[in-house]
Amino acid sequence: MFDRGSGILFPIFSLPSKFGIGCFSKEAKEFVDFLKESGQTYWQILPIGPTGYGDSPYQPDSAFAGNPYFISPEKLIEDALLTWDEANAVSFGDNLEKVDYGALYENRKPLLKKAFARWKEKKEEEKAYERFLEKESFWLKDYALYVAIKSSEKGASWLEWPKPLRERDKEALREAEVKFKEEMEFVYFQQYLFHTQWHELLKYAHEQGIQIIGDLPFYVALDSADAWSHPESFRTDTTGKPAEVAGCPPDAFSADGQLWGNPVYDWEAIKKTNYRWWIHRIKRNFEFYDVIRFDHFHGFCQYYSIPWGETSAKKGAYHPGPGMDFFHVLKTELGELKMIAEDLGTVTEENTKLLADSGLPGMKVLQFAFTSWDSVYVTHRHERNCVVYTGTHDNTPTRAWVEEIGEGDRGYTRRYLNSMNSDYGQLTWDMIREAYRSVADTCIIPLQDYLCKGREARINTPGKAEDNWQWRLLPNFLSKDLSRSIRELSDLYGRTPRPKETAPVKEENLKVNENEETEEKS
Repeated sequence: MFDRGSGILFPIFSLPSKFGIGCFSKEAKEFVDFLKESGQTYWQILPIGPTGYGDSPYQPDSAFAGNPYFISPEKLIEDALLTWDEANAVSFGDNLEKVDYGALYENRKPLLKKAFARWKEKKEEEKAYERFLEKESFWLKDYALYVAIKSSEKGASWLEWPKPLRERDKEALREAEVKFKEEMEFVYFQQYLFHTQWHELLKYAHEQGIQIIGDLPFYVALDSADAWSHPESFRTDTTGKPAEVAGCPPDAFSADGQLWGNPVYDWEAIKKTNYRWWIHRIKRNFEFYDVIRFDHFHGFCQYYSIPWGETSAKKGAYHPGPGMDFFHVLKTELGELKMIAEDLGTVTEENTKLLADSGLPGMKVLQFAFTSWDSVYVTHRHERNCVVYTGTHDNTPTRAWVEEIGEGDRGYTRRYLNSMNSDYGQLTWDMIREAYRSVADTCIIPLQDYLCKGREARINTPGKAEDNWQWRLLPNFLSKDLSRSIRELSDLYGRTPRPKETAPVKEENLKVNENEETEEKS
């Protein structure tokens, strides 16, 4: 299903922009152009849902909604919904290399509200807007109500709301819909803007031959519209509160284990609905992406849960996930889908079998290859049906990794790569080359590695609560020389997209458009 190709891992929020965070602006289209010129097939991004506590895209407050921070103010100016004076009067932070989420939280919403007020007066796209509301009805109304109530409760988790709202009393919900009608419509407006701007960018990417790989977090946040509005999909008590939460057991790295706190799925109940909530979720995400990477794929095999109220993960237990039954239903309901399994972490016979039975490509991370002898990640142990990375968003940039590993591991890396170069930047590029030459059908390189960035450009440090999800690329930082260097690797190792062969066309059926130009780019 995956032709031989390559791509770049680069989150939307890391794009340069004038407004504090990467968004669906001209800079996004310029990066698509860079990908095309570099002989790439894929742009891998992180989840694009609304971020909650800790600003993590893996803890969205909705599994279906888009992040309003990614709405481009420039496009709103083009549509006469904002003015440049209004946009420039707002501060979104002074550091061009870091996202200031505090400034965004304080200032983005008031700016979008000005656009909302003008949009209500224009109503030029009312039919398209109504179609959007109808199409996304499965999740949108509940999400808008969740956001409105949460705002009225001064940001408190739904677990702390008044009992009738917390437990979704029908009369209380009807009253809330009337009371918060204006606030809900503002949420609808933001999601409509996100939808239209993202699909404009997605269409442009497809026109340039670029596919989008997106991440699907396995769990949802405890304080989310999903946990509140679909308690039947989670292991809950009689009041709708979680009975168990997710984590991982104690090990050599943590005597107490890890208490993640996400609500865990009630797979038996979900199966009885033919996985309805999950099918809706995946279908929605394929509106965003061409390829989905399943984060924490092992969770479909088995998951670890801890009783609600515990302060550590010691008293948890493993439970079976849905296994292949889920993937059989998914194929029946939605057909053949391009998906990737994030199968990193503890490997067992059970999750190895599930990966093989599902047929999904797993991941091979080269930073994990050279810190143990004959690791499963070294390239001579790769198979075609996998995706090779130098590192992921959870790894430090490869340049920093090269500097920080021990001399023994660095020496092993050099010998394996046949690189006696003492320059750490060159060794970083040798790692990139090794990924490209892998037999793996798909090769994904984080942008920071091409730029030989150090630890300052790390996206996320697992287990660290602060200073994550912030790195941004400086404006005009990508060069033609870099694009040519990437293209040379892609050409050399057979990863540059090739024109699809088509059947011969009879001469009498040819129609020439005099306004078209045919280009051949090498």
